Amino acid sequence: MNRRRLRFWLLLVCFAISLSSIARAAAHEPLVVCFGDSITAGHGLDPSQAYPVFLQHDLASRGYHYRVINAGVSGNTTKDALDRLPRVLGLHPAAVIVEFGGNDGLRGFPLNVTERNLGTLVGRLRAAHIPVLLAGITLPPNYGQDYIHQFDEMYRRVAQKYHVPLLPMLYAGIYNLPGTIQPDGIHPTAKGSRLIAQHLLPLLLPLLHRK
Repeated sequence: MNRRRLRFWLLLVCFAISLSSIARAAAHEPLVVCFGDSITAGHGLDPSQAYPVFLQHDLASRGYHYRVINAGVSGNTTKDALDRLPRVLGLHPAAVIVEFGGNDGLRGFPLNVTERNLGTLVGRLRAAHIPVLLAGITLPPNYGQDYIHQFDEMYRRVAQKYHVPLLPMLYAGIYNLPGTIQPDGIHPTAKGSRLIAQHLLPLLLPLLHRK
């Protein structure tokens, strides 16, 4: 009986040590921060259906041991992003996906202000030696072709200036697929979020190290 109890307690101790080791390893995993607005936050979805969660799964399945942090806040503009940037820098991430600008455009903010904010955001991350992946978005057709073209080009100019990879349009090849966009016509469904993660992955992997 004593031997059985001893064996039981030894198994419990070993299990506890194993869990502790896993927790320490997870705590020391480098971070990928998905820094954005409602698209990143997963507006209208269960938290498990936002694209950063799918990105976490995709990285792990390829042997990349990173912890993906969802730093998306619905309604955020590029100005809000600058206000939140110190907290992101404080995480000392291994890489940051920047997804902002859509709310600026929908609210009709001057493009030069949005571009300046976006450039400052990317520039400060790069000055901290943090690799950045810039994700762009476009605007509904009723905003006019000229304004939309200038809005789209804004992302290209920022990416070129700071030499960061760019996914020009998060919804490229997604928006017209059935079941990928919520009824509001703006935010992705779980299916859409999964596809966004798949589109970001090839641009993100070169910024990371496989262990």
